[in-house]
Amino acid sequence: MGLYKLMIVDDEEEIRLGVIKKINWEEYGFIVVGDAENGKEALEIAEKLHPDVIMTDIKMPFMDGLELGKRIADLMPSTKIIIFSGSDDLEYAHQAIKINVVEYVLKPINSIELIEVLKRLKEKLDKQYDDKRNMEVLKKHYIESIPVIREQFLIGALEGRITKEQWRNNEKKLNLDFIKGYPVVALINIDNTLEAEENSLILISIKKIVDENMEGSFEFVSFPYLDKIVILLSLHEKDNITRVIKILNEICKIFESIFSSTISVGIGRICESINEIRSSYKTAQGALDYKPILGNGKTIYIDDLEHDNNIQIQFEEQDEIKLLNAIKISNEKEIRLAVENIFNKMEETVVTLDKYRIYLMEVLTAILKLIQSYNIEINLVFGDEFNFYSNLEEFNSIEEVKKWFIEKSLILNEIIKKERVNSSKLLVEKAKEYIKDNYSDYDLSVEKLCSKIHVSPTYFSTIFKKETDMNFVNYLTNIRLEEAIKLLNTTDDKTYIIASKIGYQEANYFSYVFKKKFGISPSRYRKN
Repeated sequence: MGLYKLMIVDDEEEIRLGVIKKINWEEYGFIVVGDAENGKEALEIAEKLHPDVIMTDIKMPFMDGLELGKRIADLMPSTKIIIFSGSDDLEYAHQAIKINVVEYVLKPINSIELIEVLKRLKEKLDKQYDDKRNMEVLKKHYIESIPVIREQFLIGALEGRITKEQWRNNEKKLNLDFIKGYPVVALINIDNTLEAEENSLILISIKKIVDENMEGSFEFVSFPYLDKIVILLSLHEKDNITRVIKILNEICKIFESIFSSTISVGIGRICESINEIRSSYKTAQGALDYKPILGNGKTIYIDDLEHDNNIQIQFEEQDEIKLLNAIKISNEKEIRLAVENIFNKMEETVVTLDKYRIYLMEVLTAILKLIQSYNIEINLVFGDEFNFYSNLEEFNSIEEVKKWFIEKSLILNEIIKKERVNSSKLLVEKAKEYIKDNYSDYDLSVEKLCSKIHVSPTYFSTIFKKETDMNFVNYLTNIRLEEAIKLLNTTDDKTYIIASKIGYQEANYFSYVFKKKFGISPSRYRKN
C-alpha cells in the first residue's frame, strides 16, 4: 500500500501550517494532499482529491467540523475523520461518535500525541485494505456463497438466461458437472394455499424429504423457486424416468402422512442436453396444469399425456433480450449478429410456413414493444402504411426478410441514440432554467433540483458535467456571482443585501467566495 492521502482543515492558518510542518508525514505512512480554512472549502477540495483521512477543527466559520464530518460520511463513507477541539465538552464528543469520527484530539495539538494517533490510524487503514485484498478471505466467502450462487445460476437456466457456454464455464465450480446424461426437470407444488411464511417452511421440509429419499438413487439437485421445489435430475438412460416417477409418488405419500395434506409433482420432457432444461421446466409446469383433471397428491409426467410429434420453432426469451439490447446500445456489427442468430434458428429448423410466420411475428412484436417504450412513431422506422403480413408476401427468400429486419433494427438504433442525446440536452437546459429562476434560494442543492426535474442525483451529475464541463456547485456559484456583479454595478445595495438576494445567508461567506473568484472584495470592486 502507498501513502495514505490526508487533508488538514483549520480556520487558523498558523495552526494549520504548524501541524503540516511539525510532522514527518511520510515516515508514518501519510502524505498531506491539501488544506482548507473552513468546512465548505474543505468539502469542495475533498470531492476532487478523495482523501483517506481528514483532520479538522471542530469550530470554523461557514461550516464547522461536525457538519463537514456528516457531509463526508454521506459522500465518502470510507474517509476517516479526526476532530481537533479546544473544548472537552462531552456533547461535542457524543456528536463526533455519531458521525464515526475515529479520533478526538484536544487542542493545543501535541506532536507526540498526534504521531500516536497517526500510528493507530495507519494500523487500522492497513488492516482494512489487507482484509479487502486477502484472497483467502475472499475464497472462503465465495465457497460459503456457492449454494446461493448455484441456486441463482440454476434459476437463470430455467428462465433461459444461461447459455451452453456459460453452463460449461461454471458447472465445475458450482458442483453441477454431475449432469452428464439426460437432464429432466420435476416441479413439486403444494396443493393447498398457505400463508407466505408457512409456505416457505413447508418448502424446506419438502426439500429435506426429497433429498433423503432420492439420495443414492439419482444424481440431482433440489432447490426452492417461487412457490415450488425444483428438482433437476441427470438420467443415465431415458427409461430411468419410470423409477423417478415411482420415487416421487412415494415422496407424495410420505408428505401426506406427515402433514395430512397433499403435494403434486409435474415432470417435464427429458432433454438431450443441458441447454434444453428451460423447455423441460415449462413442460413440467404444463404437467401440473392437469391437476384439476387427474387430482392432487400424485406425480404427472407430461409425456404420459402429450406426445410431442410436431417440431416447434420458438422465439426464446434469451434471443429476445439479446436482440433488444443490441438495438438499444450496440453497434451495427452486433445488431447484425443478433438478427442473424434469430434467422439461423429458422434455417436449421424445417417447419410449416405458418409456423415461420408466427415466429417472425413474435420477433416483430418484440421490436414494436421497444418502439412503444421509447414513444417513437412507428412510421419513422417502418414507413407509412406499414403492414408486415403484406410485406412478408413480397419477400422471395428468408435472406430478404433477414435484410429487412437488419435494416429496420439499424434505423431504430439510430433513432434511440439521437433520442438519448436530445433527452440529455433537454434535461440540462431544464436544470439551467431552474437554477436561473431559483439561485436566490439558500437551500438550493442537487437533491432539491433533482426532485423537481424527477431524475436521480447520480445520473443528473454525470449528464450535467458532460454537457457543461462543470459540476452543479460551480455552475450555481457562477450564476450567483454574475448576478452579484450586476447588482454591484447597478444598485447601491449593501453587501449583505446583495448576498441575501443571490442566495447566501452569510455576507462574510459571500465576500469570501467573491474574492476567491475575482481576487477582490465586493466593496473594493464597487469602489474601483
